[in-house]
Amino acid sequence: MDARRISLGLGIFSIALGVAEIAATRRIARALGNDHRAGRTTLRVFGAREMLAGAGLLAAPAHSTLVWNRVAGDAMDLAALGLAARRAPRHRGVWGAVAFVAGATIIDALVARALDKETGKAFPARRDASRTQQVRHLGRQMHDADHHPTTIEPEDMPFVRAPEVTHH
Repeated sequence: MDARRISLGLGIFSIALGVAEIAATRRIARALGNDHRAGRTTLRVFGAREMLAGAGLLAAPAHSTLVWNRVAGDAMDLAALGLAARRAPRHRGVWGAVAFVAGATIIDALVARALDKETGKAFPARRDASRTQQVRHLGRQMHDADHHPTTIEPEDMPFVRAPEVTHH
């Protein structure tokens, strides 16, 4: 699985979904049985959140924290859909949306987890004691657990240190 590529696809998907939620707010609200002011406002806010999440993923598709943010957004969507399902427990549109968001949540969590493994932990302050692999970095040894890149660099692009500025 190429998590970076899937993450980029999730970014495009997020933007498209956000645009749809904003452009077709009334239609979606009707389909969910929530065509009232609060329901439409919630959809617009969720659409804006989706577009921001998508823009972040397009800018940095290998950043696992951005995908974890999508998982958090999915949890918010599921909570809102849970309230809608409580009001209309037999409404097929709501249950279809729940299934759709649950599927997206699973994909988001799998991609975020894969990116964590590939590029480092989402929260670098936590240290994994089992990781003892070392990498050579500019002539000195650095523990991999101390280095948490947020992007994946192509292997044919070596890191080049800028010359140091000296004062005379």
